[in-house]
Amino acid sequence: MRQALLLAFLLALPFGRQAHAQKSIRDTSISLVAISVSYAYQLPGGDLALRFGANSNLGFNVLRKAESNYLYGVEAGFLFGNQVDEPNLLRNVINSQGQIVDANGEMADVLLYERGYTIMAVGGKIMPIAGPNPNSGILLKAGLGYMRHKIRIQTQKNEVPQVEGDYLEGYDRLCAGPAGQLFIGYQNFGNRGRINFQVGFEVTLAFTEPLRAYNFDTQRTETGTRFDGLIGIRAGWTLPIYKKADDRFHYY
Repeated sequence: MRQALLLAFLLALPFGRQAHAQKSIRDTSISLVAISVSYAYQLPGGDLALRFGANSNLGFNVLRKAESNYLYGVEAGFLFGNQVDEPNLLRNVINSQGQIVDANGEMADVLLYERGYTIMAVGGKIMPIAGPNPNSGILLKAGLGYMRHKIRIQTQKNEVPQVEGDYLEGYDRLCAGPAGQLFIGYQNFGNRGRINFQVGFEVTLAFTEPLRAYNFDTQRTETGTRFDGLIGIRAGWTLPIYKKADDRFHYY
């Protein structure tokens, strides 16, 4: 994640030196830096659907758009959800009454969540088929990067040594690997710089590997390549950074 933020900073750094000859955003295609925050509701596919249900995704990206409307940059997404389908995951810590007992001998509340993230280097183009100006239109993007996901085990206010500390690694099913992403949608940059948004359809595919040496509940090592997919609708708000054209009249 730190590397993605550093690359995003480097993308924006030289922009100020190139923006001195900027034109009006409503009249012609211009170069700019776009910083976006977005949300996606996603459905899992492949092996991911065997472990998790629908999830939310908070995204952040920094893109540089050239006058040609080609763009490139970095994106990051944080995956989170509360639908976990891993039968008998905690069977080794459940007593004969079907309860989990904490260190004080009291019944404990143990919750399971989905957690993960993606980091992508992306490239694409805006096709000004529709929109208020030549900088808006159909947005096509493709990305390559990395996906990582796991089961988060939360013990609330109880202390349950069986699923805390180093023992978590035997239950969390941590997986990671290379990933790709496709996005098709619409990007709008308002003429007055106020109405800037994006919305579209997104697909993420990844080939991940289990990273834990041993699963305590199954008493075996999980091996092999997984095929993990996510499909969803993403919408977000965009902050464009560019030097506005000076259209004032000057008198001498």
